[in-house]
Amino acid sequence: MTKTREYIKEWQQALQNEIIHLKKYGSNKYRVTNGRLLSNDGTFTYYFDTAFSLKVPVGSSITLTWGGIKQSGRILSSEGKGIIIQLEQTLGDLIPEAYINHDPWELLEQLIERLDEISKSKQKRVRVNRLMNPSMPAKHPNEKIKSNVHELVLRSKYNPITFVWGPPGTGKTYTLARVAANKYFQEKTVLILSHSNQAVDVLIREISGFIRKKERFRVGDVLRYGYNTGVAEDSQEVLTTSQLLKKQEHSLVEDKDALMEERKNLKQDLARSFSKRDSNQLLELEKKLSRVLEKIRQKEIEFVKDAWVVGSTLAKAASDPAIYGKEYDVVILDEASMAYVPQAAFAASLGKRVIICGDFKQLPPIASSRDSLVTKWLKEDVFHRAGVADWVRAGELHPHLFLLKEQRRMHPDISAFTNQYVYHSLVGDHESVKKSRNEIVEKYPFSGRAAILLDTSYMGAFCLNEKSSNSRSNIWQALISFQLIHESYLGGARSIGFVTPYRAQANLMELLLQDLYAKELLTADIISATVHRFQGSERDIMIFDTVDSDPQERAGMLLTGKDSERLINVAITRTRGKFIHVCNHSFIRKHVYNRKTIRQLVEHQERHQQSVRTKDIGTWIKNQLPRLQWIHALKLEKVFRDIENARSSIVISLPVTTVLSEEWITALVNRNLSVKLTIISDKYWPELNSDTFHEEGLNFPFIIVDHHILWLGLPLERGKGIQPPYIAARLDSQKVCENLVAQYLTSENW
Repeated sequence: MTKTREYIKEWQQALQNEIIHLKKYGSNKYRVTNGRLLSNDGTFTYYFDTAFSLKVPVGSSITLTWGGIKQSGRILSSEGKGIIIQLEQTLGDLIPEAYINHDPWELLEQLIERLDEISKSKQKRVRVNRLMNPSMPAKHPNEKIKSNVHELVLRSKYNPITFVWGPPGTGKTYTLARVAANKYFQEKTVLILSHSNQAVDVLIREISGFIRKKERFRVGDVLRYGYNTGVAEDSQEVLTTSQLLKKQEHSLVEDKDALMEERKNLKQDLARSFSKRDSNQLLELEKKLSRVLEKIRQKEIEFVKDAWVVGSTLAKAASDPAIYGKEYDVVILDEASMAYVPQAAFAASLGKRVIICGDFKQLPPIASSRDSLVTKWLKEDVFHRAGVADWVRAGELHPHLFLLKEQRRMHPDISAFTNQYVYHSLVGDHESVKKSRNEIVEKYPFSGRAAILLDTSYMGAFCLNEKSSNSRSNIWQALISFQLIHESYLGGARSIGFVTPYRAQANLMELLLQDLYAKELLTADIISATVHRFQGSERDIMIFDTVDSDPQERAGMLLTGKDSERLINVAITRTRGKFIHVCNHSFIRKHVYNRKTIRQLVEHQERHQQSVRTKDIGTWIKNQLPRLQWIHALKLEKVFRDIENARSSIVISLPVTTVLSEEWITALVNRNLSVKLTIISDKYWPELNSDTFHEEGLNFPFIIVDHHILWLGLPLERGKGIQPPYIAARLDSQKVCENLVAQYLTSENW
């Protein structure tokens, strides 16, 4: 058995290796302008304008880059469109433009310090050892169990460590909140932790709501501690430190608000015309404000000390002695499958009893370095590293693993796949879930169907690798998916999600939404994101675009690698009522081994008659947008009219298999004399009299007219793997055209 000090040594080294990688390769970069020296009394204080409010915490270390000069410093103030920073050396009185780099490696450094403290405490080491080696016998009395909540109360009473496996929609928040409230009623102190603000907010609201229903809520007993919380300041319950300050220390809050308003006005004056008097006044204001903020800080520490239930993020807990300097009767770590193992160990060190809750069948934590220790400890969750997940793989539940096994989120036609293939039939559906989701199922498109495979097989070779990132995109599937969003919106849906494994595809959809659907975004909750970003959210209708198709020679690692089951599971289980899978079935069948999850998914959907074929495209596209139209590719009147009306440029992609008819050649050759023709092709086309020829060809045809009209799928090339009906899309979007061409042409050609 590995000794706890050995764990700690490896964790610290893993964190240090990740810090080194972040410092070398990754950083959040912000442009700042109009820098002015405010003071040079031993340190050098500068004021800068910013294009938008920077979300960089006060006190953060930063690096300022000006030309070839780099200076270390820290943030003194960061409100509004202006920041004040302190540098180690002077860079002169004025800095017209510079860049500030900030990365949250300080949070990792603080975690290293907390691990040092654990190493020196026998009690904390014992708690960590129990977490990592949960081999002690379970002591809770099974015969007394009355319900899920009661079982978890008993487990956390009799056992030092309890792992909770909470698959999507199984009532994790409901259960944890009631367990926390139960401990509170027993006058036990409880610490709620998670990696995300949102998860902490949701749990704290649920806990306080339950306590209030029992008419036992006391102001100050339940506290959400930290900044940027989603707990509304005007909510019925007083839950945050700022709410408590307003209630108990009103004059102190008024002093702070007055000083901040004065500083805001002074910053605006400085932005208009810089003066020495204003800069001196600003520095004096900063001193006054820092004194008031310190008084507020001391009050906040008192609030935490007096509270019985405290909620905070892991990062805040590891950086703030108000949290880590206190011991708790019970610590609840939510979304533990997304936390680093050292973070879970830190959480466990703070409490006599620990509940570790998450779903190890969802995505693991994210780290950047490829170092072996980083991979071992920062890219896998504590369920796996403590051996709990191994029991499930062997067909058993660990004695200290409590499974929530009834889901209430997804329509059964959607959950059928994940229940069987991901959760090994350990999870089932609550009897109410089908009825509760029928209203969504009946909405258009595909009315009456909850799970759909929209098969894009034999429509062309549209899958590209983005040059800058190597991330994949598929413009054909993006347009199909956008049409699905449009049909869903007109069908009455206002909660719609688009997810994809690839950042480039998510960005492309975001571009389409912002350009074509800006008005609708004001009245609906529509989001485009990678699966990684979407974990923890849910929508009524989910569109999952897997992107991969010809001309790629293999499916991407995101769909076939070791974490692919978890990624696909997250994509499916975000859905409440309608799951639409946009996928090239023939490509998956050809390139993916039949035991991989993505192959199992498409085969499952095929077996359950959930497929909508390419030939059926005309049956479900009911609502054409003026700026996105779907047209039979043999009907050429509109495209020839666009070519004839071109005013400045035509860019045309001609795959090597294309055969141009005389009609096409005539239309292109007889274009307006002022119109520049650019050809992208692997073969030369002398008969077209082009102005520019780009010999690195593509595998699909398109035409771009005057930088903003895109015809996708024309000129029709009846190449390998393309079957009727032959469909073309006409899109009017300069942003998308620029995005597409930027991948293949230099800006001069464009």
